[in-house]
Amino acid sequence: MIPNAGVFIAGMVLFLVVLWDAFEAIILPRRVTRKFRFTRVYYRSTWRIWKIVAKLLPTKKRKETFFGFYGPISLLFLIGVWAVGLVISFGMMQFGAGSAINLSGTTPSFQTDLYLSGTTFFTLGLGDVVPRSSLARFLVVAESGFGFGFLAAIIGYLPFIYSAFGARETNITLLDARAGTPPTAGELLRRHSYAHGDEALAKLLADWELWSAQLLESHLSYPVLAYFRSQHDNQSWIASLTAILDTCALTMAGIEGACAKQAELTFAISRHAIVDLAQVFSASPHALPHNRLPAENLLYLRNKLAKYGMTLNRTPEADAKLHELRMMYEPYVYALADYLNQSLPPWIPVTKGRDNWQTTAWAQSTGAIETEAAVVHDDHF
Repeated sequence: MIPNAGVFIAGMVLFLVVLWDAFEAIILPRRVTRKFRFTRVYYRSTWRIWKIVAKLLPTKKRKETFFGFYGPISLLFLIGVWAVGLVISFGMMQFGAGSAINLSGTTPSFQTDLYLSGTTFFTLGLGDVVPRSSLARFLVVAESGFGFGFLAAIIGYLPFIYSAFGARETNITLLDARAGTPPTAGELLRRHSYAHGDEALAKLLADWELWSAQLLESHLSYPVLAYFRSQHDNQSWIASLTAILDTCALTMAGIEGACAKQAELTFAISRHAIVDLAQVFSASPHALPHNRLPAENLLYLRNKLAKYGMTLNRTPEADAKLHELRMMYEPYVYALADYLNQSLPPWIPVTKGRDNWQTTAWAQSTGAIETEAAVVHDDHF
């Protein structure tokens, strides 16, 4: 007979809720479509607070640095919340079982049950509080097993998260010399306008087809990765993916002699990734506040690329197709960028700047070296 069955059942329910939530977040390799999840509520509420605090910071650089801390910190705090929830749940079950423990000189209480639960969960084995009933002993053994398993799962979970993050950032870093910083479709096409550049462009789009598929798999299973920022403030996975989608749209709309088939394949999986991720974060698509590619910019882009032997179709049909393709992804990338507080890249570089690889913290002492490096991409939009 359980002395306090209500508290015992409540503790068991809390244990099952926390355990299932951790299982879905750490072990289950697929997207969870259920609307109410503790992890989802946790991230939405903490991210909302984090963005509010970020608005109080004076400079953009400090804001980006502050946002960069959110992903790792939120993950560690989530693990801590799970651990506290499990400790409290077993403490409630011990209390519901009648606090059947031996404690010299002190009357057992709920605080003592929590203490026993905490030392058991983290496998401390201090021995100053000892269970005396069969049910209490069973709970101690069960909690020590779950505690050991939980810590083992966390040890395996964190390296995978950072491995997936590193794999995501590799292609983003490689895009720096290929599409500028931040990456733009116009600059990407211009830098592939050399002899046999279309073959290199096809290879690049094939690499990003695979990258988008990996992004879809990893970020759907572990959405926390979306909050992890890139190493540089002027880079992000959303901006890079948008630049690739822009490039595919231009190619499909009509660049003579371009790799249209590979562009179609890359566009399909990239659009799939961005739409599914928007659904995960409940970022409903909506119209952009401004046109990312007004008519005058498109004309300028066409004229500039034509100088490099890359001709864009100028027919009304090509314009209509480009607009149709843009409407398939721009509302989704904008919704995601707005939710994650990131910026979308322009179609053509706004200013003539240097890529990240051309800059250094010792600009004053190595000015000659930087000037020489800048010549590599001296021609620019």
